[in-house]
Amino acid sequence: MSIKKTGVDQQLIRDLAGILNDTNLTEIEVELGDLKVRVSRQAQAVHAVAAPLAVAAPVAATASQAVAPAAAAADLSKNAVPSPMVGTAYLAPSPDAKAFIEVGQKVKEGQTLLIIEAMKTMNQIPSPRAGTVTAILIEDAQPVEYGMPLVVLE
Repeated sequence: MSIKKTGVDQQLIRDLAGILNDTNLTEIEVELGDLKVRVSRQAQAVHAVAAPLAVAAPVAATASQAVAPAAAAADLSKNAVPSPMVGTAYLAPSPDAKAFIEVGQKVKEGQTLLIIEAMKTMNQIPSPRAGTVTAILIEDAQPVEYGMPLVVLE
């Protein structure tokens, strides 16, 4: 891993993005002295950011990670249930238990959609409204950010 005089080593970022794809991780961070490089996969695209003050261009998404058209993205933001906190999302109460929700399932307002673990506390995430689950946008045990879309309710 090296730093070029003009900025961040682009090959380093490509290598880290490759590790994300190979291992199905959602984020990887490397720190060497003053250089800190974090590559994360969010909203089905891979982005790379270097610190301090150096920002690398986003790494191109693969065909399987293509970003949805603008119209679909607008519907997603309107009907998606956002994460109320940063943490790790779980789709079931325990690894061997049935998931709280499934695509196509009708849910009531207040029904638990999933759990987010934050600071060793399990927080139930309730449905903000009644509707039908049309998409689950996260995987079990996936790290989530504040405001990140979790589930789409129609």
